[in-house]
Amino acid sequence: MQSKEVIKMQNNILNKKNCLITGATGSLGVCLAKSFSKYGCNLFLTSRTREKLENLKKQLGSINQDIKISYETGNLENIEDIYKVIKKAKKEMNSIDILINNAGVVQFDSLIDSTIEDFDYMFSINVRATLIFCKELCKDMIKKRWGRIINIGSVGSYNGWADTAIYCASKHAILGFSRSLYEELKNYNVRVFCVSPGTLVSEMGKLVTEKFKLRQDTFIEPDEMAEYIAFSISFNKEMISKEIRLDRIQESIEH
Repeated sequence: MQSKEVIKMQNNILNKKNCLITGATGSLGVCLAKSFSKYGCNLFLTSRTREKLENLKKQLGSINQDIKISYETGNLENIEDIYKVIKKAKKEMNSIDILINNAGVVQFDSLIDSTIEDFDYMFSINVRATLIFCKELCKDMIKKRWGRIINIGSVGSYNGWADTAIYCASKHAILGFSRSLYEELKNYNVRVFCVSPGTLVSEMGKLVTEKFKLRQDTFIEPDEMAEYIAFSISFNKEMISKEIRLDRIQESIEH
């Protein structure tokens, strides 16, 4: 049975668009896939684990039976895997209209204790993979003169904290890259968004909790963020929020 939540808006410009989501089986990735399925997007999903992708595909099929859902596994630390995903996506979907670079990793260490391998690991997934997906998939967007690219940044794209130097550097890179790509593509009706949230309720959020002793009830719910992203890119006229910073209003605590 098809979910009653499927969006039937008359002017739903996302309906039947082809959307690729990296990091699709993480907390935010799952919510993004569900949100975009409600908007009627065909979905191409990628993450490391085939079983999780297959389970997600089944969940999405129960939300909207009218969309096409395909997937490919890949470790985005490896360039060969990135191109394998792109090749499969083009074969299955012909072209991608919406790209969501959601995959990301974090490690916490002082700069002194960090290694070049740590740098390569975080930058290969957080930055290099994003750059390659954008470079390869924006070509068809330019030809069609329609596209949406959403790069997931972080509150760390604007700030810095102890023991996060490499991670924050990678997220600053995503912000700068997104700003430049926005300028390159805007005249082709290809819109680039950098969405920078505070900490999410997620597996990565648990690492933040353990490291900085923060309360998870002050973190952003990934389903709300996913809905916000889908809604934000659904406008097709002149208005655009190219940089979106998201945080949660924290309740005051009486001591």
